[in-house]
Amino acid sequence: MKSEGEYEEDEGRRRRIHTLFSVECQDYFDWQTVGLMHSYKKAQQPGPITRLLSCTEEEKKRYKGMGLAPTFEVPSMSRHPRTGDWYPAINKPAGIVHWLKHSEEAQSVDWVVILDADQIIRGPIIPWELGAHKGTPVAAYYGYLVGCNNLLAELHTKHPERCDKVGGLLAMHIDDLRALAPMWLSKTEEVREDRAHWTTNLTGDIYGQGWISEMYGYSFGAAEVGLRHKINDNLMIYPGYIPRTGVEPILLHYGLPFSVGNWSFSKLNHHEDNIVYDCGRLFPEPPYPREVRAMETDPNKRRGLFLNIECIDTLNEGLLLQHAANGCPKPKWSKYLSFLKSNTFSQLTSPKYLTPETLRMKETKVQDQVFDEPERPHPKIHTIFSTECIPYFDWQTVGLVHSFHLSGQPGNITRLLSCTDEDLKEYKGQDLAPTHFVPSMSRHPLTGDWYPAINKPAAVLHWLNHAKIDADFIVILDADMIMRGTITPWEFNAARGRPVSTPYDYLIGCHNELAELHTRHPEACDKVGGVIIMHIDDLRKFALLWLHKTEEVRADTAHYAKNITGDIYETGWISEMYGYSFGAAELNLRHNINNEILIYPGYVPQPGVKYRVFHYGLEFKVGNWSFDKANWRDVDVVHKCWSKFPDPPDPSSLDQTDEESLQRDLLSIECAKTLNEALRLHHERMCSEPDSLSTSNSKSNNEVIMSRIISKNVPMNDSRESLHAVEDNQMHGSFKIWIISLWVFSVFGFASIMWILMASRKGQRKRGKSYKSKRRPLYTEFGDMKGLDKHIRDVDIV
Repeated sequence: MKSEGEYEEDEGRRRRIHTLFSVECQDYFDWQTVGLMHSYKKAQQPGPITRLLSCTEEEKKRYKGMGLAPTFEVPSMSRHPRTGDWYPAINKPAGIVHWLKHSEEAQSVDWVVILDADQIIRGPIIPWELGAHKGTPVAAYYGYLVGCNNLLAELHTKHPERCDKVGGLLAMHIDDLRALAPMWLSKTEEVREDRAHWTTNLTGDIYGQGWISEMYGYSFGAAEVGLRHKINDNLMIYPGYIPRTGVEPILLHYGLPFSVGNWSFSKLNHHEDNIVYDCGRLFPEPPYPREVRAMETDPNKRRGLFLNIECIDTLNEGLLLQHAANGCPKPKWSKYLSFLKSNTFSQLTSPKYLTPETLRMKETKVQDQVFDEPERPHPKIHTIFSTECIPYFDWQTVGLVHSFHLSGQPGNITRLLSCTDEDLKEYKGQDLAPTHFVPSMSRHPLTGDWYPAINKPAAVLHWLNHAKIDADFIVILDADMIMRGTITPWEFNAARGRPVSTPYDYLIGCHNELAELHTRHPEACDKVGGVIIMHIDDLRKFALLWLHKTEEVRADTAHYAKNITGDIYETGWISEMYGYSFGAAELNLRHNINNEILIYPGYVPQPGVKYRVFHYGLEFKVGNWSFDKANWRDVDVVHKCWSKFPDPPDPSSLDQTDEESLQRDLLSIECAKTLNEALRLHHERMCSEPDSLSTSNSKSNNEVIMSRIISKNVPMNDSRESLHAVEDNQMHGSFKIWIISLWVFSVFGFASIMWILMASRKGQRKRGKSYKSKRRPLYTEFGDMKGLDKHIRDVDIV
């Protein structure tokens, strides 16, 4: 028989608790992790805690937060490997399945508590004390999951009567989780793919876009394996809600905005916030407890306000400790920091324990509590680029839009097309991309200056003022780019007030007298351009300054010199780039400058970097093959069926011995092949057969190409003047033929009239007299009849 001590030891083994939460490799989840981990320690939650970290290999290379929590890495399923669907919420069940299969610690667990990252633990969460048993988990109530009681449940589970509207806090036996987890993942995929039933009336999803599929995946999966929950509506509360009398919530879920007086907090405002790594910076401090007591007399409402400030104060306390762990200098004294270290705060945030009212289960049907829909994980994005109504930009548009769709870039893309009214009448490329038409400023309406580059800021400003834009962040590209992957604010740490861009080191005017002349904050001038990721609020403030500073720098012809601007042509052509940098400096918009987003074909890539954009603004070569966009300025490869650029070499022909040259050439080939593939697909849509291109058209294209290559350094205006000269010569020749023909006709007409008059006079004379004309025959003017014939033939030839 076993001794009493052995029984107690077995009982202890059967009560091993493990807490799990799921996140991704983003700053957004890092500050939540800091808050949750800090509250886990303060609340004295028993057992270990594990963060399930879902990241791609590329994300892990840049990720800074590995040390924030005990972590188990799981493969990212944000982009579904089978369907390609972008749905990061699926990482929660996928991560748990992976942990159960591959983690050694999962083998020594009896009970599991599953939380969300955006939560603050106030007291120990012990499953059996909450009433959980093997086969009967305990969970918080999610009243908005209306699909448990309608057609959705009937479609996705054989036991709709078992569907429980639960989530947020889950406490269950490890054996139940092992049975449930694969079904949770499978049902999530199933509901996510059921687009026909994403409507709000069926799901409760106010966006109607299937975002809460994972929550239904859990409820339908539990119904399938026969797990019925004890549902508790008191354990967890959203800050901003008022707790029931006698209830002490042990979990705060700050998924919704909340406020105290004039102070407010919304986690969505900190989606791209790197506050964990920004020494000394905390979230805005809420009112102090004594201020809360003064503003609310109702005891229950006051308790709700205290929960609000407790939530944010705990987050800030966690950030302070994390900054210290990061090696940050000790912050300066402040009243708020003093409060966070006070006994008053320590007592307010001491561990909370269950009360009888808190343990009261939701046994009977009561009116569902109303919650707002959980937010999307990422802000909305819109990509834009600027062009003009000429064939040169048409083939660039075809390439960029094709690559946009291949890249998986979230959101929509819009071409800002700058045209005069006359250009637009003749323009054939209106359907090449989703387009916003803007008035051309190539010829400045006030100065008459010819500067097409100003259309970029002018077009962005027009789009902001005239288009309905449903996006949080705007990605601005150039037309001569090819996308190779996504360009998103969450990947590159863009935030409101902190845009991201790529380095343009040749903008030396940021560090000399040019900046001092054109911005009040030369120290804030960033040498950036090419790719821009900016919050819509920043862009609205900035766009007009971008345009004005472009005009200002363009008009400053006295400072066009190469040693001041870096412009090798000294023509002020890069005024728009300085307009951007100086305009941003005026607003103190400092950029996160990232050199891993963009590469010029022909440059040697950094090892291991997956560049997201090719910028083929410069000539690049592979062996004897080369490509220079300037050679194709006047060639219409878009509207002449089956036209394309010269094929680059086959990758198999490259020298494999020099790794740097090999990688450089492979990228160059990829860029050219993507352009040609874009043209091929465009022609397949627009043209009938590949041989529909006439020989004459092919010859014409080749002649134009060769003329551009030969006269590569001749300015475009010269070529236009030459074209006008040819047209003038042709018109002059036609006019000359017309004059000669009219003159010949007049001579013959005059001769005929004279002949008739002479004949009428001779008719009055005697018929016997010799009939001899006194006028000189017409042919004698040319020597003889042969001379006249020759003259007429000469006229015909002309």
